[in-house]
Amino acid sequence: MKISRLSRVVRILTLLQSQQRYSADDLSGILGVSKRTIYRDLNELAAAGVPYRFDAYNGGYNIEPEYFLPPVNLNMQEALSLLTLVHKAKTHLPMPFKSAAVMAAVKVENNLPDQIKQYCSTVLKSISIRPDSHVPTEGLDKTFAALQNAIAKKRKVHMHYAPLSNNKNITVTLSPYHLSYNNRAWYAIGLSGSHKELRTFKLSRIKQITVLDKCFVVREKFTSADYFGKAWSMIPEGRLYHIKLKFAKKVARNVSEVRWHCSQKATHHSDGAVTMEFVVDGLGEIRWWILGYGDQVEVLKPKALRDKIAKTAKEMAKINA
Repeated sequence: MKISRLSRVVRILTLLQSQQRYSADDLSGILGVSKRTIYRDLNELAAAGVPYRFDAYNGGYNIEPEYFLPPVNLNMQEALSLLTLVHKAKTHLPMPFKSAAVMAAVKVENNLPDQIKQYCSTVLKSISIRPDSHVPTEGLDKTFAALQNAIAKKRKVHMHYAPLSNNKNITVTLSPYHLSYNNRAWYAIGLSGSHKELRTFKLSRIKQITVLDKCFVVREKFTSADYFGKAWSMIPEGRLYHIKLKFAKKVARNVSEVRWHCSQKATHHSDGAVTMEFVVDGLGEIRWWILGYGDQVEVLKPKALRDKIAKTAKEMAKINA
């Protein structure tokens, strides 16, 4: 776009943003161009995603007021926290609609007082965020938006899904209750028409999704806390275990500094070791976490878990011998 035309389109944007209604004749007179040129410029705004509309009652154009963020009063720390999250973590956030989040932050940033804006710019140069491992969210926007819409309107969805244990896609009609980020990925939880029970579906494995006209009623009060219960991560197995682990001095501090589970208790010993205790539903998920600490952890309770760890360790030794 030529500079002269770009300048004119920006001026039209500024006029329509004022919430005054300008007709094509008004804009033509103000900018000194033909109405045909004005219509072309309005098409440029539409192509850029600016939601202007024509008000037939008043005979003029204006922009949806919700499109532009009104000035907000943020203090130095509030502004810095927001801009750190978006500018430094934008490529690492395991969130769909990252581009929308960036645009929202830019709108806020553009309305900040110069002093705060300059301070944030200076500080941000000395901040970096290293990403954690997670399933890529690129391409999830459409799936996430469909599920959000279905949850809000209590609509069923039809999905083509690629289960982990099967090379063939399955079709599922789902009444979606909840979206959850857990274990490095996004999941949808809802009542599966195929399984006749609450199930969890990984968003990255949903190959196609359609929101249906069929409504659903949540059969019982649903909370994610009740659904996951005391599972180590997200797969309850239906039996609670009192787990007691002793970590060697080398890793004791690192382990005890992290809140791994809601039931966690830590007992520190004079030799630098630490005993960690949990009440967990199921042994499957926590088993793999324990194995990650290798010879720096001993399973004290229960015996069933100790046996599973020992068996897996022997198999690992055999494979890597």
